[in-house]
Amino acid sequence: MNEEKLVRGISRWDLTAIAINTVIGTGIFILPARVTGLIGSYSLFAFVVCVLIVAFIVLCFAEVSSRFQATGGMYLYAKEAFGSAVGFEVGWLYWIVRVTTFATNCNALLIYIAYFFPSAVEGYGRIFIVTSVVSAMTLVNFIGVRESAILTNIFTVGKIVPLLIFAAVGIFFIQPANFSFNAAPEYGKFSEAILILIYAFVGFEAAVIPAGETKNPQKAVPFALLLALAFCAVLFIIIQIVAIGTLPNLAESKTPLADAAQNFLGSFGATFIALGALISVLGNLNGGFLAASRIPFAMAEQKELPQLIARTHPKFKTPYVSLFITALVILIFTLQTSFYAALTIATITRLLVYATTCAALPVFRRKEDAPEAKFIAPFGIVAAVLSLILIIWLLTNVDFSKEGKAIIYSVVIGLILYFAYKIVGKNRSEPRSASGE
Repeated sequence: MNEEKLVRGISRWDLTAIAINTVIGTGIFILPARVTGLIGSYSLFAFVVCVLIVAFIVLCFAEVSSRFQATGGMYLYAKEAFGSAVGFEVGWLYWIVRVTTFATNCNALLIYIAYFFPSAVEGYGRIFIVTSVVSAMTLVNFIGVRESAILTNIFTVGKIVPLLIFAAVGIFFIQPANFSFNAAPEYGKFSEAILILIYAFVGFEAAVIPAGETKNPQKAVPFALLLALAFCAVLFIIIQIVAIGTLPNLAESKTPLADAAQNFLGSFGATFIALGALISVLGNLNGGFLAASRIPFAMAEQKELPQLIARTHPKFKTPYVSLFITALVILIFTLQTSFYAALTIATITRLLVYATTCAALPVFRRKEDAPEAKFIAPFGIVAAVLSLILIIWLLTNVDFSKEGKAIIYSVVIGLILYFAYKIVGKNRSEPRSASGE
């Protein structure tokens, strides 16, 4: 891959900010209410289980990513480990992940905007806001990766400060009577809660995509992944404790953290948290957009999509064709979906993509010609096996008669695109070969 077309303008701290930004998005501002509604105070155990699941997956990502310096992330790992067909499918599915995640988070943005302006979630107001957000993200990412990273850093600080204040102040207002562990939740409800809640902890993988624009990515990426997970895990668990302990009707809230803050910080606190949620979502959207726009570019660089998509702007050094295609699809999909519908599709597809990277770890350890790993995950094989088992367990809780159909259709479409482009590419190369003889 010709990485000279890109600029290595992302430092390890920029990358950590990207990872934190894409983890702290909408989930922690909305899902505490949903999981509490499913399993009550046992949602705290669901948070811990999610941390363990994601920790195993992150360890796999940290080692596998330390073998590569090029843009592409999971697509590149799968292609190197399992061949071009699997690699293409992973790249295609992850692009869908980023599109659906953007749609999920943009719809969540509307929920918190509606906290101030109720009409924002419907009609022309909704269309205007979504179009404006997508246009702004497109412009920032078109101008340059360094500018996108700076914006991400600003959003990271803007989202972390309100959450830290919520956790630090709220912990003194917790009412122990709000916690109840009398009746254990049903297995089905608990597993459903984990499948939903896993969305709050994912997104870290966006940091592995722009490796070709990162300084010393083989060391920077593992550093960013591990630090981001540790920080977010501790913060999220404390936030859930505060939310349950300060908001008796947590399960019924649409904006749980803002409503909880209202109880112990007054109307100013509620507004402060709502603004923090808006900043959080915008930062998440920017980091996710950066990752999404690089996937088609990476696949085109590997000759698996038309070379037009691999073009970079001569001045800004950004993959503008891939970027504009991604922006258009994101805009259309966001306008056509709701928060929870897009969330389920994004989560299921992401787990399938995660599985390929986890499976790649033992494959690379066995391959003699595999790129050298700059980070060796402790208990790496065990982490890979446990990750795959846990991912399969989570997928068994999916209702494939609903959202699962969309995933199956996506897989089939990906295979059709792969083989169609292979046939077209072969047909185009044959006349040139014949004329050269």
